Amino acid sequence: MLYWLLKYVFLGPLLRLVFRPQVEGLHHVPATGPVILASNHLSFSDSIFTPLIVPRRVTFVAKAEYFTGKGIKGWLTKMFFTGTGTIPVDRSGGKAARAALDTQLAVLRDGGIAGIYPEGTRSPDGRLYRGKTGVARLALESGAPVVPAAMLNLDEIQPPGKIIPKVERVRISFGPPLDFSRYAGRAGDRFVERAITDEIMYELMELSGREYVDVYAQKLKTQPAPVPA
Repeated sequence: MLYWLLKYVFLGPLLRLVFRPQVEGLHHVPATGPVILASNHLSFSDSIFTPLIVPRRVTFVAKAEYFTGKGIKGWLTKMFFTGTGTIPVDRSGGKAARAALDTQLAVLRDGGIAGIYPEGTRSPDGRLYRGKTGVARLALESGAPVVPAAMLNLDEIQPPGKIIPKVERVRISFGPPLDFSRYAGRAGDRFVERAITDEIMYELMELSGREYVDVYAQKLKTQPAPVPA
């Protein structure tokens, strides 16, 4: 209930008025049936504007830290993500990450839309980074089509670390659904999962116009800063 109240009563109308979203290709999102929305990740606001734009309910996963913050800010963040049906995921991997995928599989089996960021984390510099194969496992195990969704300028509107976004027109582009039924029964094949993931990332690169870097963004973030000469 809170999801629809935020979208159509409390938050959505104001966001539409202020940021005037410019959307291309929304017709590529099927009106019914299971769908995986695979998006690049530029800003905290990605998880706000994508569900706002798509008429159907979109269920995302988010890092577990959003649900464990302290103080008033932490409580408000937790209530927002909980109320909008976002699934917490432990990004350390293993069984915890599998549990998040299983939850999204349940969403797809119920005919819903599962949103996922294949990069696994926000881009540190606006470029597009190597995708993790969780999106491929989700596609193979559900049989759902994958619709690429490109965030075009949300890193300019709300860069990482900035709380108050800049008032500017939000731009989002959706691409045609990707069908991976030709790989049916190949779940668990790491070569197939990598091929599917790379195909999705290529489509996101084409849609977004962003430079692609074939390394994981999280690895880049954890590397020590270079020492000035």
